[in-house]
Amino acid sequence: MSQTKSDPSQSTTSSAWTSTHAYVLAAFCLLLGVVLGYLFRGSASPGAQAAVPTAQPATAMAQQPDANAQLALAQAVAPLVEAVNKNPSDYDSLVKLGNVYYDAQQYPSAIQYYERALTIHPESADVRTDMGTAYWYSGNADKAVAAFEASLKYQPGHPQSLFNLGWIRWQGKADPKGAVAAWEELLKTNPNYPQRQQVEQYIAKAKEHASRG
Repeated sequence: MSQTKSDPSQSTTSSAWTSTHAYVLAAFCLLLGVVLGYLFRGSASPGAQAAVPTAQPATAMAQQPDANAQLALAQAVAPLVEAVNKNPSDYDSLVKLGNVYYDAQQYPSAIQYYERALTIHPESADVRTDMGTAYWYSGNADKAVAAFEASLKYQPGHPQSLFNLGWIRWQGKADPKGAVAAWEELLKTNPNYPQRQQVEQYIAKAKEHASRG
């Protein structure tokens, strides 16, 4: 697989960052005027990011919805659950269930349905990317990285997977070199990437971070 040359098992965790590392990353975010935690949905256009205002994954993000939201969620999933109960191989309904739970920030449930969908179509890079982001927002950087890497085995150059892989390698694994490798592969395989200039800025700052490490 060509998207990265680093091994996440050999990199330090974010808890081991020095104050210098934290300062560099904070300054980077202020410079670009972005909020940490931006990731792409697998099926989303590369020009449309979904922002989550947190610097670290947090299970607290999967908040319990209020009564109205719970009712709306139950109504949204009911026909899809019925369809899946009738036909456990209903791939489209499984993906839609994953998406509904994802949008409701019910990430463990989203992961459950994405995994079931992937047993039917394991080659779906979009679904694997969504599952990876759900793992990240659930607080599991390792499984997020594994999902993006698997996505890229099936579809090398998948832009959302590469962008997210770079971001989580840096933010979740304290691996700026791995992030640079993913983002450079992103620009190499997607020369017309809509946010190329922004990714080039990310690469420059990640290299600066790596040089201070």
